Amino acid sequence: MNEDEFRTARKRMVEEQIAARGVLEPRLLVVMESVPRHLFVPADDLPWAYSDGPLPIGHSQTISQPFIVALMTELLQVKATSRILEVGTGSGYQAAVLGRMAAEVHTLEMIPELAAQASKTLAELGYKNIHVHSGDGSQGWREAAPYDGILVAAAAPSVPKPLLDQLAEGGRLVIPVGGRGSQRLEVWSRKGDDFDHQEHLAVTFVPLRGEYGWK
Repeated sequence: MNEDEFRTARKRMVEEQIAARGVLEPRLLVVMESVPRHLFVPADDLPWAYSDGPLPIGHSQTISQPFIVALMTELLQVKATSRILEVGTGSGYQAAVLGRMAAEVHTLEMIPELAAQASKTLAELGYKNIHVHSGDGSQGWREAAPYDGILVAAAAPSVPKPLLDQLAEGGRLVIPVGGRGSQRLEVWSRKGDDFDHQEHLAVTFVPLRGEYGWK
């Protein structure tokens, strides 16, 4: 496929997979149509870069389905001034979307090889506001806390307390919570020392590893 074909595929992805399912935030749709997802997938999977599903990226990890990336970003309610933490960098695609929406993004990846590749891809695309760190994402990244939003791209057995602690006042945490095979997407919002939370649709994510994730 050439660049025009990829551009057409992105436009179709946004119209048929994202907007058609009710994700309609205008700024987000523009970003989803502009970020080149094909640069974040393995070369063998290029023909499926804009398909309606996750794709393997090695190390038993995946790049999430475009709709899920868009939905989680919309639920996070990202503003142009937001400081965001992402847990589970993977390929870097979700971070790239967040980087176009927010002022600053810190993203954590436990697998050093994936962190290095994501950092390289994001740098080649010219991102200056995304900082890739290698480490235990279940503990968050205290060095840059607090965050206006935290997005977790891996499934936790329960909500890690360090992530709640690192939310700013009014901040939101979007995270899949449940068993290894099936989870619910949850949104937690901070009000002082209290937290409200809502459950959304059923999802299936790779397990969150680390001290507050799956052992």
